[in-house]
Amino acid sequence: MKIPGLDSQTLAPAFEQLFLEGHANERAPLSRRERLSDGGLGLLLIVVAVALAVVDGWHADAGAALVLIPMYAIACRVRFYVGAGYTIPTQLVLMPMLFAFSPGVVPLAVIAGGTLGRLPDVLSRRSHPDRLLLGPANAWHALGPALVFAVADPGAPDWGDGGIYVVAFAAQVATDFVISTLREWLALGISPSIQLPLLVRVQMVDALLTPIGIMTAFAAEGEPARALLVLPLILIFAVFAQERSMNIENALQLSHAYRGTALLLGDVLEDKDAYTASHSHGVVSLSLAVADRLRLDPAARRRVEFGALLHDIGKIAMPAEIINKPGPLDDEEWAVMKLHTVEGQQMLDRIGGVLGEVGRVVRSSHEHFDGGGYPDGLAGQAIPIESRIISCCDAFSAMTTTRSYRHAMSVEAARQELIRNTATQFDPRVVDALLEVLRVEAVMVRPRVDSPAPAPS
Repeated sequence: MKIPGLDSQTLAPAFEQLFLEGHANERAPLSRRERLSDGGLGLLLIVVAVALAVVDGWHADAGAALVLIPMYAIACRVRFYVGAGYTIPTQLVLMPMLFAFSPGVVPLAVIAGGTLGRLPDVLSRRSHPDRLLLGPANAWHALGPALVFAVADPGAPDWGDGGIYVVAFAAQVATDFVISTLREWLALGISPSIQLPLLVRVQMVDALLTPIGIMTAFAAEGEPARALLVLPLILIFAVFAQERSMNIENALQLSHAYRGTALLLGDVLEDKDAYTASHSHGVVSLSLAVADRLRLDPAARRRVEFGALLHDIGKIAMPAEIINKPGPLDDEEWAVMKLHTVEGQQMLDRIGGVLGEVGRVVRSSHEHFDGGGYPDGLAGQAIPIESRIISCCDAFSAMTTTRSYRHAMSVEAARQELIRNTATQFDPRVVDALLEVLRVEAVMVRPRVDSPAPAPS
């Protein structure tokens, strides 16, 4: 089964980071920023819901409350992970709540159910007590449909009111999107561009469950206990959710294995050639800075990281007398050395997965923008962007490093060399990004002079 949010058998990097942080933070107290945003949004929702109840009237059937609020709590505990986030089948219970309670009571019932659903984790210390603040903050999605029901007053379930139900769901989606995006940005600084794919998947699930929830409301009209008929469906979701969680855990372990393999290969290369390994580590940091400057997506950024670390891994297969030769290589030796990118790709292809993708980056890391490189004579956009970044950063690092047969260039001389070889050896866009990175780094390390030094006595 393919898992959304996974990239070539591993979690996409951005989602992987959020997934791990979310699990690690569950037992930790909320940060001050989270406490302020979640507490503030939760309190605001309670105030709005109470005001709506006062204006529209209080109505909450006790029998319905005893059935629906615990059911909502159970549904909250069924977390079906989608990338770094998760969806819960609470739509099956929210729909009956809209008919059983007055509109202002619905968000309050959702808050009660959500808080009750978190309570077992808090009592068992799997979750910090601060996480109870998330109950009110997570209930904003119920306000949109409650407002529509307050205005339209559809009364008992009736398929003739289908248009009202559609508008109510649209209001739920809009409210959830606005508040969730605002909340994650305020509390965690998570970009809306990362949240959007997760929210779309969550709303798709809610849209599919809404008709079943409405049918449950029909069945429970006058007999709240009939809402329990949907409980087996929630439990089926729980079974699938558990299986999905296991799949994601396996994917995380595989992702860690790829990273561990890459680091192990780097160690092997260091045993073969300490200079090359040290040089590769320098290329990694520079390449990542350029990748960030070019705003590469997280998957491409990971390929840059692994590719920069392993771009010379094929040298393991090269004869030691060539690798360790103190002077320049002759033509025959150079022809052998040019095979190291092909050897590197073949090694990584045998590993497969993420490192198999990095193999193509390694193979093309010595191609030139004008087609004059090796091993395939690729040019321009035919060279992977990751390879173009590594090629440029590799050259700069090599020029500014002292070898046994030549002294290192100055940073300024290496900069001028990059500029001279723009559009021939290097991608102009990558050169511009690297020069900007170097300029920023130079400003950061420039010593600050607050006052003239005293004259020597």
